[in-house]
Amino acid sequence: MKTLLAAFALLLIAIGPVRAQEAPSVPFKASELTIETAAGKSFHFTIELALTPEQQQYGLMFRKKMAPDAGMLFVFDQAGPQAFWMKNTLIPLDMIFIRTDGTIANILEKVPPQTLDPRSSDGPAKAVLELNGGIARFLDIKPGDRVVHPLIAATKG
Repeated sequence: MKTLLAAFALLLIAIGPVRAQEAPSVPFKASELTIETAAGKSFHFTIELALTPEQQQYGLMFRKKMAPDAGMLFVFDQAGPQAFWMKNTLIPLDMIFIRTDGTIANILEKVPPQTLDPRSSDGPAKAVLELNGGIARFLDIKPGDRVVHPLIAATKG
């Protein structure tokens, strides 16, 4: 038992500095985005764009807070099944999975931070919008609503 505890203590010492250090800074470009609901409401957000693999891997890690009207938009080259984890993410998030036509496929609400559990789209998604946890429900944003941004084809129809 002492050997097991000693090994665990050594493991904690070894991983301690890694958890405390911040990952390198990754630059993100700011942009504006609108969500149009089926109820006729529009909500505007100032978002950061995660377009490169490095940006998409880093995402919102190490953020301790985010403005209520802020978020991050992940846009992929092709639509497909998307899965995210919350490693080193410190705040709960809503994940909004977006189809190629700009409609919302599904929403995962208040995804708990600091987990490696995969959170997935229901079917193919071209983009994923991360907002503060609880914002989608608060604003009554639902699957079928439309996300409008120049990087997402958002044709009315």
